[in-house]
Amino acid sequence: MSSKKMERLSSGIPGFDEILMGGFVPRRSYLLRGLPGTGKTALGMHFLTEGVKNNEKVLFINMGEPTAQVISNARNMGFETEGINFLDLSPDEDFFAKQEAYDIFSPAEVERETTTSQITEKVQSLKPVRVFLDPITQFRYLSTDEFQFRKQALSFLRFLTDNGATVLFTSEFSDHDPDDDLQFMCDGIINLDFFKDGRSLAVSKFRGSGFRFGFHSMRITRQGVKIYPRLRPVVTEREFIQETISSGVPEIDELLHGGIERGTTTIISGPSGVGKTTVGIQFMKEAAGRGERSVVYTFEESKENLINRCESINIPIKSMIKTGMLAVVPVEPLRYSPEEFAQLVRKEVDGNDSKIVMIDSTSGYTLSLRGKDPVSNLHAMAKYLTRSGVTVILINEVENISGEIKVTEIGISYLADNIMFLRYFETSGELRKSIGVLKKRLSDFEKSLREVRITQYGIRVGPPLKDIRGILSGTPENIKN
Repeated sequence: MSSKKMERLSSGIPGFDEILMGGFVPRRSYLLRGLPGTGKTALGMHFLTEGVKNNEKVLFINMGEPTAQVISNARNMGFETEGINFLDLSPDEDFFAKQEAYDIFSPAEVERETTTSQITEKVQSLKPVRVFLDPITQFRYLSTDEFQFRKQALSFLRFLTDNGATVLFTSEFSDHDPDDDLQFMCDGIINLDFFKDGRSLAVSKFRGSGFRFGFHSMRITRQGVKIYPRLRPVVTEREFIQETISSGVPEIDELLHGGIERGTTTIISGPSGVGKTTVGIQFMKEAAGRGERSVVYTFEESKENLINRCESINIPIKSMIKTGMLAVVPVEPLRYSPEEFAQLVRKEVDGNDSKIVMIDSTSGYTLSLRGKDPVSNLHAMAKYLTRSGVTVILINEVENISGEIKVTEIGISYLADNIMFLRYFETSGELRKSIGVLKKRLSDFEKSLREVRITQYGIRVGPPLKDIRGILSGTPENIKN
C-alpha cells in the first residue's frame, strides 16, 4: 500500500510526521527507546494531546510516575492534560505493606493479575484510539521469568491494537537489562539520544511504510518537543524558468557571459575584506529591482553593520528590507544544529518564495555543525534549494591574502556551478583588488582578470588586466610593451 494513501495518525509534531512520512500507521505498536531525560514522555504527551484535539479517546498508562507528577511535569512544558485519561499503575505508599499478605502466591503473580484486570477493564470501557504506556518494562517485575515477560508483553500489545488502539510505549534498558525482545515484537522503533551539544531522534524500524533515515535534530522547549528533519534534495524538481540572472554591473556580467543562471550554486571566494559579500548582495539588489525576494544569512557580521556598509556604497539595503525584497538574518552559529538551520532556510524559501539565498560565510556555517561533516550538510541544502529553482550564493573566506590560490578550505568547490574569486594584488606600491571567474558549468566565461573597486557609488570594475601577470601567484608584474 502506498504510504501517501495510507491513513495516518499525527504524532503532534510536524517535523516528526515528516520523518514518518505522514505519521503513525494506526492500530500498531511503537517503541520509544532512550536513556532517562531524552524526552520519551514528552513525545508521548504530544501523541496524546494531538488525539484530544481530534476528539479521540486517549489513555496514558503510567507505571512509573504517579499521575499527579505526570500532570505537573506536562503542564510545566505547556501541555494541556484535560481530555487525557490516566490509568495509574505506579507503586503507592502501601506497596511494601501489601507484600506481607502474599503467603500463598508470589507477589509477581498477585500484582500481575490485578494489573491485567485493571488494564482490561479500562481499555474495554474507554476504547481508546491512542495509548501511551510508560514504561512497559515494569511488566518484567510482574513476570516470573523472561519467557513469561515476552509472552505477556506481546499478548498485551496485541490486545490493545486488536481493540483499535495505536500504541506508543517506552522501555527502560541498560547493558545489563537490554530491550532487544521488545524491539522484535513492536511495529516501529524510535531511538532518542542526547550528546554534548544537543539531542537527536532516529527511526530504525517502521513496518508498512518508508521513513526518513538518519539522525534528526531534536530540541525540548517550554512549548514541548521540536524536531528538525535532515534536509534532503527534493525527489521531484520544481519547474522554474531557466534564465540568466544579471548582477547589474556590466563588467561582472561580461566576466560571466551574461550572469549566473537561476537554480545554480555560486561560490564567491577570497580573503577577508576583499568585497565578497558586497558582490553577492549586488545580485540581490538587481533581483529586488525585478520584484524578487532574497535572503542573506550572516554568521559573522551583525545586521546593523551589514546595512550601514551597504548603504555607504550605494546599495539601498534599507529600502529592500522595508519593501520585503530582502531579509537579513543574523545567525549565532552555536545556537542552531545543522538540521535546525536547514529547516530555517527551507521555511524562508517555501513560505516567502525567496529566489536567492546567500550564506555568509561557509566558515561560520561550519562552526554550527559542531564537528559534523560540512560537505554533506552543505551538499544536501544546496541541492534542495537549486532543485527548487533557488539560486544559492556561498561566501567563502580563504586565509591566504597572497600566494597560491585556494578556492575553499573545506573542499566544497565541486558543489559550485559557478566559482568567482576576488584577489588582492600589489602594483606601483599600492594594494588593489581583482575579480575573476574560475568555473562556469552552463556556459563559457571570460578568462581574464579585472580590477574591482568598492566606492561610494557602488562596485566599479575595470577592463581586463592585460598588462599585469602573476596576480594568482601573489607576485604580479607589469608586462607593458
